[in-house]
Order: sequence, then structure tokens, then C-alpha cells
Amino acid sequence: MPWRQAALIVLLVIPAVATAEKMYTWVDDQGVAHFTDIKPVAREHEHVELKRPSLIPMRENITRGKRVSTINQQVSRSLEAGSGGGRTLSNKQKALERERKNARCEEYREKLDRIQKQLRAGYSNDQGNRLRRQRREVSQKLSRECLLG
Repeated sequence: MPWRQAALIVLLVIPAVATAEKMYTWVDDQGVAHFTDIKPVAREHEHVELKRPSLIPMRENITRGKRVSTINQQVSRSLEAGSGGGRTLSNKQKALERERKNARCEEYREKLDRIQKQLRAGYSNDQGNRLRRQRREVSQKLSRECLLG
């Protein structure tokens, strides 16, 4: 019985997929553009070529991310092991660096919150693009400098 239901679903889906690639566009008397999968008979129309959606290979990204993480860990271990004979920072200097980093990270978080509030408050198209770009840049800086390093 389940294979009959599966066959029925496949038979119903195949025509929908087959016709999904045929799209037409036409403009009515008021100048409104319409899109349809049924060929307009009485109107002048154009055939629209639909592109297949691009697929992002997630598995490749995950394996690359793991590989980069292991390389980063190896590099940091080798730097820690090799720093014994090199320049060493005093506890005061390390604390000062840590304090500066924390202040910078807090500044990034505040800036990100400010941008998020502006995005939620509403915006024009150009302003929205600018805010999203700023959010992306600040978020990347926060990730690189505060979360990863």
C-alpha cells in the first residue's frame, strides 16, 4: 500500500516539475507585468528562461572549516611553544592587551546593536543596503577579533 501512495505522489509531482520550466510574461493594458506558466493566447508575450537554483555544497564548507580550525590550533600551539625564548610580555602588559581587546569587542557589540535597532526601525532601500553591509562588516570583525582569536 505505501508504494502505491508514493507512486501517486510521484505521478502528481512530475507534471508540476515539467511545466515549471515554461514561464511567460506579458503586460496588460494598465502596464502591469504578469507572469504565468500558461501561454497567453490573445496577448503578445515573451518566453522567460528560468535558471536552476544554485546549490552550495555544505559538506565541503564544513570539512574546510574543520581543517582550518585544526591548522589554527596547530599554529597557536607552535607559537606558544616557541615563545619561551622570544619576547615575553609581563603580566601587566598582557592584562592591558586583554583590557583593550575587551573594550574593542564591547564597542563592536554596541555598534552591532545600534545597527540592528536601525534595521528594525525601518529604512529606505539604499539605507537598508548600507546598514546590512555595516552589520556584515562589524559582525565579521567581532567574529575574527573576539570570538575566534
